[in-house]
Amino acid sequence: MNTYNVTLKYEDRKVGSEGRTIKVDASSIGGAIGKATREFVKSLDRKQRFDANKGLHIEAVRVTADKEKVIAATTGGGE
Repeated sequence: MNTYNVTLKYEDRKVGSEGRTIKVDASSIGGAIGKATREFVKSLDRKQRFDANKGLHIEAVRVTADKEKVIAATTGGGE
């Protein structure tokens, strides 16, 4: 299993651009996008879901062990 950071954004009628990044474990990038999209859409209300259906911007990046070590080092995780 690989870990992916999937960013989902849409244009909300009141707020403007809105979205979030979800960390997902999946065997492929397609599976990660599917899992993250389901989780994201379940968290929206009816009007937000309608806005997201008009256009959902998806970015998926595979997280590697090296990046996690670098992030932990820069955030002071080893104090």
